[in-house]
Amino acid sequence: MRKGVLMLLSALFLSLLPPGLSDVVDTFSEKNCLTFFLNGKTPSIPGILVNGNVQDQKRYKPICQNYTKVYRFATLYDTANKIPVFSAYKFTGFVKGRPSQAWMIEPELEQQALDADYNVGNRNDMHRGHLYPCSHANCYTEQRATFTLTNAVPQVSSFNIGSWKKVEGSIRLEMKKSCLQKRKQIEAYVVTGAIPGKKIMNNEVNIPSVMWTAYCCYNSETKNWISKAHWGLNKPERKGIKQTGKTLEELENMLNRSYGDGVKVFPDCPRTVMARKRNWSETNEIEDFY
Repeated sequence: MRKGVLMLLSALFLSLLPPGLSDVVDTFSEKNCLTFFLNGKTPSIPGILVNGNVQDQKRYKPICQNYTKVYRFATLYDTANKIPVFSAYKFTGFVKGRPSQAWMIEPELEQQALDADYNVGNRNDMHRGHLYPCSHANCYTEQRATFTLTNAVPQVSSFNIGSWKKVEGSIRLEMKKSCLQKRKQIEAYVVTGAIPGKKIMNNEVNIPSVMWTAYCCYNSETKNWISKAHWGLNKPERKGIKQTGKTLEELENMLNRSYGDGVKVFPDCPRTVMARKRNWSETNEIEDFY
């Protein structure tokens, strides 16, 4: 019964989707998708993605996320757990607000989470948590492009709207202030991922145990590389919890414990340099964003 209902829902969603929503590819080198990675080099994750090559092509699917005939960001999707391994994008500034956008699925991907998988009774303790957050998008169309379930994981609501929201707001402001190119143009590379957990939502979708994110950029004014990383446990949390920034090396050491030695989020980014907190107020920008 459930399988039949899901097939019907899938067909319905597909009929409503705009054409050309995404391209599922063999490697990120297709469709100019490497532009979303620093120096065109993808992360390396043992057993999953090494030197740009997917290790198990039946399970892990590179996606060049296409919306309104423009490639917006890249995702590596785990069809077994039905969550993304990571999403990668280029940060060039942002617009405030949140679009009225229904969650979408990818027409070319058969094994993926559906919106119905998140609707378990009246529960409100689990959100569809963005990896590429719409609050980091540089225009409203780009914001809408982030609302695909291949860019989302089940995220505990108090964590999603608590410390993780603060992380997204904090690094958004840091990148805006520090990742400056010539003529004050903003450019930073971001990779955000999720470590699969032991719990399954609705017998379909893995609930990640950890969320992680990192950015790297070169400041052409100071002639310095800048990077920072964060991670947090995807579990209920009380108000006031703060996430402390880490170095890229610290993040990779943490990820090594889950994936095995050899994780490189940004192969060409300095591993131990971390952006320093500036004397600017971030409270209003974070709280007043939406």
